[in-house]
Amino acid sequence: MTMKSRRERLPALVLNRADHERLTSLATAALDRIPDVAEELLSELDRARLVSPERAPSNSVQMGTTVTYRSADSTRTVRLVYPEEADIADGKVSVMTPIGAALIGLSENQSISWTARDGRRHKLEIVAVVPATAQVPG
Repeated sequence: MTMKSRRERLPALVLNRADHERLTSLATAALDRIPDVAEELLSELDRARLVSPERAPSNSVQMGTTVTYRSADSTRTVRLVYPEEADIADGKVSVMTPIGAALIGLSENQSISWTARDGRRHKLEIVAVVPATAQVPG
């Protein structure tokens, strides 16, 4: 049996170009205020495969999508949003949070480890994704 490598293999990400452009500007502007989250988001954006908005897979987490994910202790459903739309009580998670940066670009059945603001490592798995276009406004 081989030892697990210190750096686990990261899952492939797919992101639409329009979100990528806006998120890159947002993360760059936040480097002074929240460097840990901004750097994590920029790292994820750098490794994403970019597609046109209409070619983004319906099972991938894009801005505005509703995603159900499972972690060690629970299953949650949230909508990934820009910071100005965030409302945790309404299930709207900002992409400029550690969990939001971890979710962007993932697809169903993919897993990723991420670091919370308290420094603890967590792992999550994407269970389901509902594209923004398939959702009823409200």
